[in-house]
Amino acid sequence: MNPHPQIVVLDAGGQYCHLEARKVRDLGVYAEVRPSETPAAELAGARGLIISGGPSSVYEPGSPTVDPAIFASGQAVLGICYGQQIMAHLLGGEVRPGEKGEYGLATLELDETTDPLFAGLGGRQQIWMSHRDLVGAVPPGFSVAGRTDTCAVAAIAAPARKLYGLQFHPEVAHTARGREYLANFVFRVCGCVPDWDPRHRAPAIEQEIRQAAGDRSVFFFVSGGVDSTVAFHLCTLALGPGRVRGVYVDTGLMRDGDTDFAHHMAGVTVEDAREQFLDALGGVTDPEQKRHIIGEEFVRVQERVIESRRLMDEQWILGQGTIYPDTIESGGTAKAAVIKTHHNRVEGIRKLIACGRIVEPLRLLYKDEVRALGRELGLPAELLERHPFPGPGLAIRCLCSEFDAPVRPSREGHIIPVQSVGVQGDSRSYAPVLAIDALDHDRATALVNRLSGVNRVITLVAARAPLEELQVRACSLTPERLARLRRADATVRRLSQEGDFDRQVWQFPVILIPLGTADAPDSVVLRPVDSVDGMTARSVPMEPELLRKISAEVLRLDGIAGVFYDLTHKPPGTIEWE
Repeated sequence: MNPHPQIVVLDAGGQYCHLEARKVRDLGVYAEVRPSETPAAELAGARGLIISGGPSSVYEPGSPTVDPAIFASGQAVLGICYGQQIMAHLLGGEVRPGEKGEYGLATLELDETTDPLFAGLGGRQQIWMSHRDLVGAVPPGFSVAGRTDTCAVAAIAAPARKLYGLQFHPEVAHTARGREYLANFVFRVCGCVPDWDPRHRAPAIEQEIRQAAGDRSVFFFVSGGVDSTVAFHLCTLALGPGRVRGVYVDTGLMRDGDTDFAHHMAGVTVEDAREQFLDALGGVTDPEQKRHIIGEEFVRVQERVIESRRLMDEQWILGQGTIYPDTIESGGTAKAAVIKTHHNRVEGIRKLIACGRIVEPLRLLYKDEVRALGRELGLPAELLERHPFPGPGLAIRCLCSEFDAPVRPSREGHIIPVQSVGVQGDSRSYAPVLAIDALDHDRATALVNRLSGVNRVITLVAARAPLEELQVRACSLTPERLARLRRADATVRRLSQEGDFDRQVWQFPVILIPLGTADAPDSVVLRPVDSVDGMTARSVPMEPELLRKISAEVLRLDGIAGVFYDLTHKPPGTIEWE
């Protein structure tokens, strides 16, 4: 690794912290991430600093901060989201709570200016917001360069001091000209020179695998997804097929046909653990508890398989297809809020990491980079373009409820009392779901920004009974409900593929929620999204005729009372519902 990064990203707890560093690397400039409180003296070698976003308020005790000396060092500094707020706060400006937060798409009006950061970027443009607090007054010497309808200070500048702030996120895919902002900062403001080639990673990663493994062999628990398959293939190339083995664990939480691939993958066998997982999950309703149980059961299966195959000695280490979002959203950076708990980041896996008995060749890559790497390795397109599927499987797409609860009318629609996870301002939140009466993404975005107690908006597409007559019923994760979800998912996937809709989206989760009638106790939520790397995502509208076809066929399935459509972008709603 380059010991002299030209750009250092200071981690203030935002889920996009490493994405900012990766986007700088994509420009051909080496970047690293450091804790936000890193002393200015330790950052002196960098040409520029980026202060990341984060979920905190600058006025909260113990909230992330930076060494104020960085603003007088002569280095260029760019504050993003919370980074802009902490810059304004420390330099004498004012930060105040927003009357209404902004989560998702917004329109920026940027002044025409010759300031290096904004050169060539003036005018109206699409940006991506994720904040509630905002800058109320800029520090002395700063000017306001951009604004939105609900954020009067969306961009600030003190060009003579090379200090800039953006309330929006230029690093995410849905800020239309975000790459240009970062390029202007890196090259025009900081004066960096290219020193990093993000292409052709395979040889370097294979060498890292050989160094990590030494003379040991690698054992994988493969999922059949893009990440674990690319990681397995990389290890096989690096060490040879005789030193890499794999087991596919059938948890009983997989979709129709998901296990078939394992029977045709060289070096991989199938371990039937369906009864073990379903027994452990019996009666559990809490989503985080489900994830932890699945993670611990995976570890138990790993231990059993490794012991039964005499792989407990030091000649074997565990391989995993962990990628960047897995570690970032699990609190993998020093200050990152936990957005979701991954099965490969529970305590048992952490112990293996601490013992040095693990290799994760993709841990620094994002999904799009993994796919690019797979293409470099010559893996088939049908594998590389497969939609991501969560490690915990259908367990986190089958929502449960501890109590019976009615649907509640509200001024904006109906409150569905199921708890889905969202991410507002970079931190995790569980909240009820709002159902509105139209498939209107703009209205959904406005509502979720305005209503603090809601992080997801859906609309009813088809139902056996009026929404007011449906009710949430107490239930847990049962084989019957999983089978119901499996049938619905298979139906949606088949019709989506036939209609070529699956090629228009990055991922298409099908969610089962315990909302229905006595005869049909569950409903299905369709969740098609577009994304590049999973860090942000847009809910994708479906052609009406295909939507009618899918909803009609799903509604005919036994036990399904209604079909809904998720209109929520990420943020504020995560891609998965748990």
